[in-house]
Amino acid sequence: MAFKISDGCVACGACEGMCPVGAISMGDGKFEIDADKCIECGSCAGACPTGSISQE
Repeated sequence: MAFKISDGCVACGACEGMCPVGAISMGDGKFEIDADKCIECGSCAGACPTGSISQE
């Protein structure tokens, strides 16, 4: 299952640089993960300072 970013996202960008496949991009006020590109490595979740990233 791909990861998702909740509304707790503060748009800091810490997760975007950690994604090895470029599945994270800025959406409408928060970052979003493209489920089709996500390889479920969890790097983004470990980088999120607010704990806003989890598996779907």
